[in-house]
Formats: sequence, C-alpha cells, structure tokens
Amino acid sequence: MDEQRAAPRTRILIAGTIAFAGRAVNCMVRNLSLSGAALDVARPAGIPEHFTLVFPADRLRMLCRVVWRKENRIGVAFD
Repeated sequence: MDEQRAAPRTRILIAGTIAFAGRAVNCMVRNLSLSGAALDVARPAGIPEHFTLVFPADRLRMLCRVVWRKENRIGVAFD
C-alpha cells in the first residue's frame, strides 16, 4: 500500500478534545505529523467534517478536516 500522507507521522498517545458548535468530544491522538493526525473516539457519529482539535495540556488548537473514518478512528488533515 502506497503512503498517501504529506508528512511522516509519529506514534503518540495524547488526550485531546474535538471542539465544534459549542460541543466538546474527548479523543486520543494516536499519531501526529505536521499535516495531520489519527484520532480515536468513542462515538464518531455526529462529529462534523470540520472541527478544532484542542490539546489541553499545551493549549494548542488546530483546525482540522476529516479525510477518512473507520469505526472508532478518524484521520484528519490540518487546515
């Protein structure tokens, strides 16, 4: 399978928050690069195509768009 990512990702396990429309959904960031990430979520239903990924420990906020979805994992690209 050919690698489609713009930048190599590093495996990590960091708590994050998916923020949209005044809502917040907890997630775990499984891997991360300069261009995107893979997020584990308990319930992916209802998570929109565009949202803000918040790293509470660092107070970092990244605008994201969903590029793929699988069961409880979402792949995002940073905008």
